[in-house]
Amino acid sequence: MQDAFTIIKNDHLGREVWRYPGRLISRSEKGLLFEAHFNRSDLDFNGMLLKQNDRFLELYPFDKYFNIYEIYDRDSGLRKGWYCNVTRPIRIMDACISYDDLALDLLVFPDGRQLVLDEDEFAELNLDADLKEKALKGLGELRRIFRDLAPFDVHKLI
Repeated sequence: MQDAFTIIKNDHLGREVWRYPGRLISRSEKGLLFEAHFNRSDLDFNGMLLKQNDRFLELYPFDKYFNIYEIYDRDSGLRKGWYCNVTRPIRIMDACISYDDLALDLLVFPDGRQLVLDEDEFAELNLDADLKEKALKGLGELRRIFRDLAPFDVHKLI
């Protein structure tokens, strides 16, 4: 498998919202791990400053309803925290991976503090009961993963 990919984020209806390049670092039976760089202007995001060219290690598990981004500062190289999307499972086609975002997000700070985002937006989506349940289970799994940060390493999940 080649290492240069395009990563595509879609909305819950499958319409493209954002695309950017990523480099495949690792693949296992559990999923894919990519390196990518934040390609938007600096943004204060719920108390975490995301800077253009911050380094992201992006974990896309197979058959899971989430992904996990481990974020590193472009200047210091220090880990800032994790941003997790609740999604449908990824699709892979040629040199592209895509996922459908289901609005719910989990932001995790280095001190272990967790912030669930966009619950109102999720509630307004016209999702069937089965998909809503899978999305909420995905969020629950993410929250469990991050309960104990000491041993957490995105590489161990791949």
